[in-house]
Amino acid sequence: MTVDEYYIVYPDGESQELEAPLRIDSLVDLNGRTLALPLPSPRVIAYRVTKIRHTEERGCHSVFHYVELVPARELLSYSSSPGWPSGNR
Repeated sequence: MTVDEYYIVYPDGESQELEAPLRIDSLVDLNGRTLALPLPSPRVIAYRVTKIRHTEERGCHSVFHYVELVPARELLSYSSSPGWPSGNR
């Protein structure tokens, strides 16, 4: 019997276990949950899955999802709201 384990690996090297696998280029929140698009606001902390690595050991298949922080300017294109008022950037 093989156990599947899924992890998110943040840019600083910290990792956290996930409930389900992610896809490359998925936008996720701080907890690794996929964000629904369009975003209600560009003022969210979002990560993009940039790399997926699989490892197998006896009875355990681990999947590591490496993410990078998505810049606020890029989140504007994923948002349904117009963005920030001028002067608050």
